[in-house]
Amino acid sequence: MTTCAQQLIQLLDAYGVDTAFGIPGVHTIELYRELADSPLQHYTPRHEQGAGFMADGYARSSGRPAACFIITGPGMTNIATAMGQALADSIPMLVISSVNARHQLGLGHGHLHEMPSQQQTLAGVSRFSHTLLDADNLAEVMGQAFAVLRGARPGPVHIEIPLDVMAAEVSSKAAPRIAAFHPPGPAPAAIRQAQQWLNEASRPLLLIGGGAVAAPEAVQSLVERLDAPVLTTINARGILGNSHPLDLGANASHSACRELIRDADVVLALGTELGETDYDLVFDDGFHVEGKLVRVDIDARQLARNHAADLAIVSDIGLAATALAEQVTAQQRHGRQRSDAVREVMALEQDPDLAQYVPLFDTFDEILPEAIIVGDSTGPVYAGNMIARRNAPRRWFNAATGFGTLGYALPAALGAAIAQPQSPVVALVGDGGLQFVLGELGTARDLGRPLALVIWNNDGYDEIRRYMSADGVAHLGVNLKAPNFTAVAEGFGCRHIDVGTPSQLASALKQLHDSDNVLVIEVDAARWQASLDPVRCSQPNTLSSEQKRNP
Repeated sequence: MTTCAQQLIQLLDAYGVDTAFGIPGVHTIELYRELADSPLQHYTPRHEQGAGFMADGYARSSGRPAACFIITGPGMTNIATAMGQALADSIPMLVISSVNARHQLGLGHGHLHEMPSQQQTLAGVSRFSHTLLDADNLAEVMGQAFAVLRGARPGPVHIEIPLDVMAAEVSSKAAPRIAAFHPPGPAPAAIRQAQQWLNEASRPLLLIGGGAVAAPEAVQSLVERLDAPVLTTINARGILGNSHPLDLGANASHSACRELIRDADVVLALGTELGETDYDLVFDDGFHVEGKLVRVDIDARQLARNHAADLAIVSDIGLAATALAEQVTAQQRHGRQRSDAVREVMALEQDPDLAQYVPLFDTFDEILPEAIIVGDSTGPVYAGNMIARRNAPRRWFNAATGFGTLGYALPAALGAAIAQPQSPVVALVGDGGLQFVLGELGTARDLGRPLALVIWNNDGYDEIRRYMSADGVAHLGVNLKAPNFTAVAEGFGCRHIDVGTPSQLASALKQLHDSDNVLVIEVDAARWQASLDPVRCSQPNTLSSEQKRNP
């Protein structure tokens, strides 16, 4: 006899899923019956939202989906925020949940964990959501789920299994077929048209998004053949390395970059939704493409959103970039000079409103050049989205834009540490956002791997304070008193170091690998500010978020 739960574990292994995050509950015991003897590694967070963020960080850092095992009702509403963040950023995640027995669904009898329609609630934060009503259909439904995860625009997929189906016997004794999904390639006619326009262009420009991170070599080859300036999104950080002369970073909202975009005769957008949080962070509708716009995306519907394309190509980015790089004529288009001119106008590292954060990222580069840096919604992360450098993709990601949730960085960093145990990992958080997920320090302790948790302590929700100041609103609800992080760290068995200068931060980071434990580094933002050159650095808390993102 093979139960539905047994076959589920077998199918996960067959599809190459080796990691699961979840909190056992009375409605998932049948899953856990099979899990102990399976090859899957299971990690227990302190909250289901943490499970989702851990799976998110695992996927962003590795490109591979992890599974989440989540109980009915509150477990699913808890993970919904993490699913929303993953949906906004096209991050693959497989959420397996229980749900009440089939004969109880939709009746409102008040059974344990009952919701009016759990599947309908979670469908809004999923690319695919399905209620399995027959154990014999599990293999087909899993196939549909992995078709989304591997052959289409990724994101969370959700399969809920009623309690009676979970324990039911699967009648078929034959091993299910496991399809090898390959994403679509570009239409030859579309490549020929794009090639013609790009070959004729004298001022081409590339916009590169997170959909391209799996193909850095193909993208870099195309960029260099075109000799064109490049603007990346935050999720594409590092795709050209950390110092490529054509890379202008995630600064498409800057006035100098907007002028460059308007001046381009052909704009090639690869794997980017052209959304507000990457291209209009000043919220003034000032992002415009006046030349020919060629868009490439794996999602056909996305090609019709936000900015209409003159040529829309449905394709995997790596396949399209490779095809274009083979066809486009290499010629001098003055890309280096155009990029240098914009870089000189932006002068980001000399801007007084960003200057206090420059030593922070210089220190990361010096001490942990290979680190994966995972950020929350906090001042240094907003600044880092403009000025931080990474030498490869998948080493800078955060929740500061897109869905914009708080409490992301610590559990997502834990997921990254599991997926990439050979890489140092830094979670960069604010004191306010960290308090959303303090319990996950217990998960970090249990994990037993070195991870740097860098807390930017500015006494509350400083980003919101700035908005309030800019709008003339009294500071209500934002001046939070932080806990004693030394005591908190000690309570979870973690090391704690208090720092106030770049040299102290460097010294602390050098201690990361002294033990297999979390290193909590608390940066006193006021002391940090006072230690820097007052001529270069403005006073803290005087700059609105809009101004900061568009100097």
